[in-house]
Amino acid sequence: MSNYERLIKQLSQLQTEQPNPKSADIDQLDSLAIAELINSEDKTVAGVVEAALPLLAKAAEKFADTIKTGGRVFYIGAGTSGRLGVLDAAECPPTFGTNPKQIIGIISGGYKTLLLSKEGVEDNVKAAAKDLAKLKVGRKDFVIGLAASKRTPYTLGALAYSKSKKAVTAFICCNALEKDEQELLGCFIDIIIALPVGPEVITGSTRMKSGTAQKMALNIISTTAMVLLGKTYGNLMVDLQAKSEKLAARSRKILMDMFKIDISEAERLLKQSGGSVKMAVVMKRFSCDKKSALKKLNEANGFIRRIK
Repeated sequence: MSNYERLIKQLSQLQTEQPNPKSADIDQLDSLAIAELINSEDKTVAGVVEAALPLLAKAAEKFADTIKTGGRVFYIGAGTSGRLGVLDAAECPPTFGTNPKQIIGIISGGYKTLLLSKEGVEDNVKAAAKDLAKLKVGRKDFVIGLAASKRTPYTLGALAYSKSKKAVTAFICCNALEKDEQELLGCFIDIIIALPVGPEVITGSTRMKSGTAQKMALNIISTTAMVLLGKTYGNLMVDLQAKSEKLAARSRKILMDMFKIDISEAERLLKQSGGSVKMAVVMKRFSCDKKSALKKLNEANGFIRRIK
């Protein structure tokens, strides 16, 4: 059997590679009908993600524990999956004030493939190990592999390598897994999260429902982890980094809304807190200086609500 024949056999067994009967005549529809059909299929994704919530919560807890103990979280994947991982990693520092060296996105083929796809890179198992070896992945780390299919060699190779280095591993895919597949993957993956979205509107175009499911899953995992780490106060992002005018304005708005103060007072608080919204909140709420606010936060492990 040739490589192509073997791959065709594998693809024929993937739900995401099956023709979707609902979109069989999509090329005969007008623009509104096409949009309605895509939207209708997208609506099914939330239910698929909902069914996986216990496993997503487990991954979020491990994510938070890893950051708390000084380890690193890696997202790794190829194509759309890899891009989504890099995106989620990139969003954490400005939104939650995390260290960019602690949450890292890796895409097969390197960062150039974020902008332009490169053929064949997803099949390179050795490249996955090489990419992770450069970063000295080890027992303190948590590696999350992303693949719309359940077979991507680069992603599975990355997870196998990570487990060999004693890292905790998770795998998010968008196809159902048979019992024997679960058992095989369980040899080197600690948390297996299957999000079986079914056939895509355009056959095999896993940037669609599969990409949406993975984006939703990553939103849940990372955001839950950040809340568990005390990165929010209520639903406010008090650990944000004001690296744009929008985020700088949001910093001021949070303080203005919370304490019913004007912008000049908000700016004064931010100046005294060194730009930290969280510190400013504590200083204002407890009528203390920055040094005392820092002490209170440290004693409360960073959670404003736990300060007495």
